[in-house]
This record gives sequence, structure tokens and C-alpha cells, in this order.
Amino acid sequence: MDFNKSIFENRKELNRPFLVAHRGVCGANVPCNSILAYQIALNQGADVVEIDVSKSKDGKFYVFHPGMEPQFLKSNYLWELNSEEIDKLRLLNQDGVPTSYCVSTLEEVLLLLKDKAYINVDKFWGDVEGISQAIRKAGVEKQVIVKTGVDEKSLDNVAKYAPDFMFMPLVRQKDEVTDSLLKKGINQIGTEILFDKESDPCISDEYIKEMHDKGLLIWANSIIYNEKDVINAYHSDDISLAKGGDIGWGWLIDKGVDFIQTDWLLMIKNYIDNRNK
Repeated sequence: MDFNKSIFENRKELNRPFLVAHRGVCGANVPCNSILAYQIALNQGADVVEIDVSKSKDGKFYVFHPGMEPQFLKSNYLWELNSEEIDKLRLLNQDGVPTSYCVSTLEEVLLLLKDKAYINVDKFWGDVEGISQAIRKAGVEKQVIVKTGVDEKSLDNVAKYAPDFMFMPLVRQKDEVTDSLLKKGINQIGTEILFDKESDPCISDEYIKEMHDKGLLIWANSIIYNEKDVINAYHSDDISLAKGGDIGWGWLIDKGVDFIQTDWLLMIKNYIDNRNK
């Protein structure tokens, strides 16, 4: 990926959606959000790598999904622990068995990913100022895609501390904030759409065309984070694996989305390669 070019130029040259590795590529003994999970994502050719950011009690940033400590660490929440305590923790594998992998710092992960892939910084809204400073210190501003909801506080913080970063608001309905974001001076490159029905306005052909006509990109997810919280109208990784990629990944591609976030990077790449033959 050439980060001296705009993300729009790279998208056009790619001639397919950007493939986003959700929390890296993990499984078996390799925990999600670990350094090895991110290295595997790079090795498998991820265009974008998604990371989650948490903060310790004493203000140090780690790459870990906030609130998942009971599942992945069997510990107190990171925001309740000092960095010295966190550094002693070890991530659990998919069977709940402790591994040798520690909780990576944000600095370590950004260093690993520098100049190699776009970086989607999730949970950015937790500390827009502090995380922005860490991103600038690591020198990865050209690679980073940040997101928040469309609440006024989050948007004001982005405008104040990260107006130059590539930004995508998270929307569940047709985006009504694009014009106001542009007026705020935020570098909006598109929207991440979350939809539970095919009839939702934000996945309509009209909306996607409208966004593309404005020169903006559409991010969709094939991941299933929670089966009770549908974000892709069931055009998911699971349905793609069970019944064929045309029903899941292919449907999203045919809709014209520009990013697909997946937990099955090699499988979707294989599907796209065979589809394009």
C-alpha cells in the first residue's frame, strides 16, 4: 500500500474492497489483539488492521477491547489496573488457557504496523486527545482511520485534536452528518454503516451512490460480534462460510462497499480470487 497516495487512489487501484482484519487474525493458541495476531494479519495480506484501545488506571494505552477482560484475561478491567499490573497479565487462548502472550501496548502495535497497512483505531472515542498524541508520536498519521459515534462531544473532540486524521462516523441510519462534519473541518473519508435489514436506508443503492458521488467511502462489516445485534442484515462471515460467499461477502461487494471487516481474511480473499477468474 502506498501511503503517499490518498486512500481513494489506493481503493481505485485495488479494484476490490479493502479487506479489514478484525483484531488481527487469531484462533487456537493465538489470542486476538496480540502482536502475533497482527503479524499474521500482515502476513496474510490485510489491507487494514483493526485495533482496540484501552487505557490503564495510570494512563498508559494498551491494545485490548475494553470490557472483554473477563473473557480474555480473567482479570479486573484494565482501567482499574496500573500499567505495572497489566504488564504481568497474560492473554488466554480460545480454550481459556493462559498463553505466553502479554497485553500489547499501543506503541508496540503501531510500531509493528507502521508503513505496512492502514490502521483502524477502534474505541478512539475513549480518549481522543491522548490516543491522537500516541498516533502522532508513532508517526502513523497517514495510515490511521479513526471512528466515533455522531454525538456532539465526540465530533467536537475529533475536530479539536484530530482534524487531519481519516475519519469515519458510525451510523445506523442514513447519515445526516456528512455536511456538518465537512463544515467542522473534519477529514471525513466515508461512513461505517451498521444495518439489520436489507431495507435500511444506509445500505440502499441510492445512499451508496450519493456517498460515492461525494467522493466518500462505505465501510461494512461481515463480522458477527453478537448474534442478537445484527450489523449486516445477516450477510456475514458465518453465512458465507456455511452457504457460500455469494450470499454474504459477494452481496456486500455487489452493493459497492469499499471496506469489508472480517474474521476470516484468507477465506474472503480466496472467494474474491475465484469470483474474479
